[in-house]
Amino acid sequence: MVFSNLFTALFIIAMPLLILLIIFITNNKHQQNRLPPGPKKLPLIGNLHQLGRLPPHRSFHHLSKKYGSLMFLQLGSVPTLVVSSAAMAREIFKKHDSVFSSRPVLCVPEKIAYKSSTISFAPYGEYWRQIRKIALAELLSAKRVQSFKGVRGQEVASMIKTVADSSPNQINLSELMLLLANNIVLRVVFSMKGNGYGEENAKSEFDEILHETQHLLGMVNIADYFPWMGWLNKFNGVEARLNKNFRDLDRFYDRAIQEHRECPHRPGPEEHEDLVDVLLRIQADPNQDIGLTDDQMKAILTDMFVAGTDTSSATLVWIMTQLIKNPSVMSKAQEEVRRVVQGKGTVEESDLPKLDYLKMIIKETFRLHLPVPLLIPRETTETRTVGGYEIPAKTRVFINATAISMDLQVWEDPEEFKPERFLNSSIDFRGQHFELLPFGAGRRGCPGTNFGVLIIELALANLLFSFNWRLPDGMKAEDIDMEEAIGITVHKKTPLCLVASPYVYIVN
Repeated sequence: MVFSNLFTALFIIAMPLLILLIIFITNNKHQQNRLPPGPKKLPLIGNLHQLGRLPPHRSFHHLSKKYGSLMFLQLGSVPTLVVSSAAMAREIFKKHDSVFSSRPVLCVPEKIAYKSSTISFAPYGEYWRQIRKIALAELLSAKRVQSFKGVRGQEVASMIKTVADSSPNQINLSELMLLLANNIVLRVVFSMKGNGYGEENAKSEFDEILHETQHLLGMVNIADYFPWMGWLNKFNGVEARLNKNFRDLDRFYDRAIQEHRECPHRPGPEEHEDLVDVLLRIQADPNQDIGLTDDQMKAILTDMFVAGTDTSSATLVWIMTQLIKNPSVMSKAQEEVRRVVQGKGTVEESDLPKLDYLKMIIKETFRLHLPVPLLIPRETTETRTVGGYEIPAKTRVFINATAISMDLQVWEDPEEFKPERFLNSSIDFRGQHFELLPFGAGRRGCPGTNFGVLIIELALANLLFSFNWRLPDGMKAEDIDMEEAIGITVHKKTPLCLVASPYVYIVN
């Protein structure tokens, strides 16, 4: 009788729990059926083991060939959506952009970007809208970018002189392009003279700081996939590196801002107002919708440096790599530049709109070598239906721009370098054509596209106009290592070293 009563009591207690468990399993299975397809996951790590040793954008591309252009993964404890087609990107950016426009909290940006206060990493909201408006209206407006014309021209001319002085010896274009981009950005942001191009060990203290920042931003961090395991960064050396890099950056910014406050720059009619002066002017303006703190100014400056130097320099190196592997394309580009610039000793910015084939080369390089192949990860703020599937709120979203640019349904022979594919094509890279997204699209599209592309066009045109190029003795095109370095921006892993012969032109 006692056991019968005990069994009855246990049955009464267990039945509601059993019913709840059945409902939970049923609902969870029903929700999984509404999610996009994806590979089976393991306990705890989810699908992390399936990324392998390839760079993440290559692993995602490989998996998407099996599971489709909307693929759902569990990366550690993070639900993740990978978008791999122009059609799905178009649906997201056209119909659901605001819901897909926030950012996840990531370990390194949270520290280095002053609690994710940069334009790139700030969560979607009023603060982000205000600083983006400042970037578009003040820092990177068409008028402001045009005001930097003299800086670009002078730095490109110095770079070209360095190449000429190196002849007939080989020159490391990877180092030189990074130096060019850094020097332009230093002058634009701080009115600060950069490093001499011909100097030995030309990297400055700030170059080393910036290199470490870029490396930290690009590395895989366990806390981004298992937030509860962030404590491991104390023991694997990441936290110490992160804190040191942040202190170094912060001291540099403090010094520069203080110098500008003590001696504000008053540009003449032929000079530019640097970006620190612009931010200080905005900070002092009581009519602004946002009161910028010094830390928020520093965060914006970090955006300018990381995006402004990394993208331009990496793209220039990939372009020259593809041209040296495809000599007929290089010859055609040189013929165009030299025909347009005939009678002058250098390519000026006024010549750039006439260089149609050069622009095709840049587009094709962006297609094959996207600077940030997965763009910057997004996070959904609400549950939405995309492509017939339910995407939950708080899902991390990767737009795999590499997979999109290699889509056989869009691109013929996508593995080949063919600038002519853009002949009579309206496809551009400024966020309106979802087949090519090197700078993203929608609200989170890169506001500095015009600034970066002008540097690439001017530098490339002058490199092609001023020199004939070849590989070092004993090296063939098939010997060129095309391996990608892992990082937030994808650089060529091994430096590109070429030999330049000055082009002899006749000046009328």
